[in-house]
Amino acid sequence: MELLDTKLKNQVLASMMRIIDEDRKIILAANQKDLDAFDRDDRALYDRLVLDDQKIEGMIQALDQVKGQEDPVGLVKEERKIENGLRILNKTAPFGTIMIIYESRPDVTIEAAVLAFKANNRILLKGGKEALHSNLALVDCWHKALAENNLDKDWIQFLQMNRQETQDFLRKPDQQLDLIVPRGGERLIQFVKEHATCAVLVSGRGNNFAYLAQDADPEKSIRVLLNAKTHKISACNALDKILIHKEHPHLPALVAKLQSELQAAGVEIWADESSKKLLTEAKLVEDQAIWYEEFLALKAVIALVDEDAEAIHKINRYSGGHSATILTEDGQLAQKFMEQVDGAAVYHNASTRFTDGGAMGVGAELAISTDKLHHRGPLGLKQLVTNKYYVYGDGQVRV
Repeated sequence: MELLDTKLKNQVLASMMRIIDEDRKIILAANQKDLDAFDRDDRALYDRLVLDDQKIEGMIQALDQVKGQEDPVGLVKEERKIENGLRILNKTAPFGTIMIIYESRPDVTIEAAVLAFKANNRILLKGGKEALHSNLALVDCWHKALAENNLDKDWIQFLQMNRQETQDFLRKPDQQLDLIVPRGGERLIQFVKEHATCAVLVSGRGNNFAYLAQDADPEKSIRVLLNAKTHKISACNALDKILIHKEHPHLPALVAKLQSELQAAGVEIWADESSKKLLTEAKLVEDQAIWYEEFLALKAVIALVDEDAEAIHKINRYSGGHSATILTEDGQLAQKFMEQVDGAAVYHNASTRFTDGGAMGVGAELAISTDKLHHRGPLGLKQLVTNKYYVYGDGQVRV
């Protein structure tokens, strides 16, 4: 695979920043076609689909941030010289060709492609049909930027395939395919895992939990919970489930205040048998399958637990392994929670909404990985490379 010079890659990104700005009206007009054809009943998906000037500025900013980051390719991770004289270097290297399958969000067409390209990977973009016009307009910008710098447009390809065609491509790709990142719901992830013949890195469901320990500060906790639940319901880092220690000294007042604040924000509250007596206006959880659900809506389940260990067990059993937070003033308990909860990001006295490349200081992200190989959490520029051993000798043979 051809390794591009860092200067050339950055020139492409500079061209892209200018072209997006110049084609702003074209992009917004294309997005409006998608919005006009979309059923607004699915609020979360609709919110992800919308483009405006602010989001375009965000795209330009993402391009600029990646442009300013160190090239992740060719960095020496380890170097040694062994007794027989061989000099061995372990260096970062591109994956090759990455395919990302995603729904709705046209800004992924920018963030995924800029990261893959700067890391010297080709990328195949399989966006959802609901964002077709938006994605085509953005990919056209990419192709202009590549052509302006005398590079083949195949570095960034957009795949227009239906379900059957996608299935056939995954099983028997007609070009090199080294990594697939499905970015969407459980059905999409299972579809890709079932049919793919190369490595799959899962950007899984949210279904994020918060646990209010026995000593949780009520005012601080409610502020964090409201942000995690209502700041952006369409995000995979939004809160879904709230567990509260039943021995909290201000339990009735805490639950009443939490219920009032959530209801004022339009949140539909569900309660299990443990919390229903305190949440008289909440809907009763009768189907336990709700504990596995990622809502992406103004909806939350509140339950009481007998002890810290029960909260940790419940989170590990039901969550998507994305984000979880504990509200407590006990540093040792917080550390225990953060060590024992199995998730990509664990928090102490903070909102789950920070599980995001930009918010965590990583910059643009390809996805939030909930896999354990080769990386968990935001997939930024540094995570879109693998490694390769370079071995230098002078006629050595193994005996």
